[in-house]
Formats: sequence, structure tokens, C-alpha cells
Amino acid sequence: MNRRLPPLPAIRAFEAAARHGGFQSAGEELHVSAGAVAHQVKQLEEWLGVTLFQRLPRGVVLTVAGQQYAQALRPLLDGLVDASDAVRRRGDERVVTVTSVPSLVARWLMPRLGRLREQHPEIDMRVLASLHPADFVREGVDVAIRLGRGTYPGLQAEVLMEEWFSAVCSPAFKAAAPDLREPADLLRYPLLHDELEMRIPDEINWARWLAAFGISYTGGTRPSFSHTYLTLEAAANHQGVAVAAEPFIAEDLRNGKLVRLFPQRVLGPYRFHLLRLPDAESRPAVKMFCDWIRREAELEQLAP
Repeated sequence: MNRRLPPLPAIRAFEAAARHGGFQSAGEELHVSAGAVAHQVKQLEEWLGVTLFQRLPRGVVLTVAGQQYAQALRPLLDGLVDASDAVRRRGDERVVTVTSVPSLVARWLMPRLGRLREQHPEIDMRVLASLHPADFVREGVDVAIRLGRGTYPGLQAEVLMEEWFSAVCSPAFKAAAPDLREPADLLRYPLLHDELEMRIPDEINWARWLAAFGISYTGGTRPSFSHTYLTLEAAANHQGVAVAAEPFIAEDLRNGKLVRLFPQRVLGPYRFHLLRLPDAESRPAVKMFCDWIRREAELEQLAP
């Protein structure tokens, strides 16, 4: 089917004029004169057979048809920009774009990127921290790490890590609480809360963690923080006890910023999944990154 496109320079001029509400400002954005914008808009009107702007003595105003056309064009042009950016980024075969939730980026991925550079200096990483579902095409994402139950239509998905939750605090906090010997003793101490995990259905929070050991917890006074990494920073600074999953605490346990209070752990209902488009690993850099992160996750699961 042969479909005629409108003149694209005229589309660009019209969109800018509609957004700015006039030809002068549109011309400044496009680095052309107001007259050139007016000419392009007139050309588009003739092509469409519709008046898009009402010309007034002191300027121009969109007609109803112009308003409808501008509203229809904006998401199309935004999509064109996003798709073009994604293709341009993919044009550099060295770049791998990975996205994950902020706390996993800060607490698990970032400390390991040095090892990635040592093993694969040919890879240039682009790391995005975000909570929303990854839009692989619009954002130019190669790999996403997301917490969920495993339903990801249209994507290659595999389990990367489980969430085992432990109670942790700073070594100084533990030393100052010699009577903190078992989970029930926690009720006498400040418990630090992560607001984000409290909004995830069925995720392990203090009430569920304590309930796993037969302890009832109603809340009470509770410092709370917007993200897990902030909660853990508060714990590392002796402000109380946090409950968090292994990927978030592993590095701080190794370097001694945090310690486990008890050997008891609770398995969360979700898992971290490695997600990518079906053909993503056809790019050598993406495959190298996926193989590397699988090994890192496997080592994490084997760590004591």
C-alpha cells in the first residue's frame, strides 16, 4: 500500500508553532525566520486541505482542527525521537544499557562494576536506576533486572537471585545491645522501615519477618525511609536495626559496615529476574554482560 507522508519539514514547523503558540518563537527554536515557519505551515495546510491556524492581527491561534492535529502529532514525534535515540545508542556496539531498581543499582551492581571493567574492558556500561517497568525500545535498554514473580510476556526472563531477608545493624549498635540475642528481643529496639517495600504486596517487612518466628508486631514508633539503600545507611550509622534482602546487604556484610544479628533468615515471595528482548544476546557485548552478571549472582548465592 502506497501511503503518502505529509512534508516532514512542514510537520516540524507546525508542531513547534503549535507548542509555542506562534511563528516567531517557533522560528527561534528552529533557527529560521517567522516567515519561513509561516510558509511551512501554509504548505502543510494546503497538503491537508485544512486550516490549522487562524491568522489574527496580533498573532495566530490554532483552529479546532489544528488543536486535534497537534495533539495527535506530539506522541508520534516523541516516539520518533525515542526510537531514533535508541537506534543511535545501539549503533555503538560497545554500549550496554542496563536498568534496575535504585537500591539494587547502588547496593549490588555498582560495587561489582570494577570487576566487569577488569574482565571486559571492551564494554561501556550505561546504568539506569528506575522503578517503572522497562521500555526496552523507547529507553534503549538492553538488560533489565526486576523483582517479581516471573511473568514477563515477550521477554527472555530467568531467575537471577532470590531474596533472603536478614536482620542487620552496625557492629557498634550490636555491641551496645548485649541483650539482643533472639528475634523477640527486637521489640525493645528501634526498627528501621523501608517505605518502598511496604508498598509491595506480600513483600517481607518487619511484621512478616517477625511473624515467621511466631512474634506479633504492630508497628509502634518507627523511623522510615523512602528506599532500601537509605534504610541500610541509617542502620550502618547506628540508628537501629533493618531487615533487608541479601543482594542489598552483601557488600556491607563483607566490609564490616553491617552485621547479621541472628542466623535466622526469611525467604521473600519474589525473585530478581534478568530480562531482555529475545534477540538481545545476539550482540556480543550484551551476551558478555549477561554471562558476567549470571556468574556474579551465582557467586552471591553461594556466599555464606
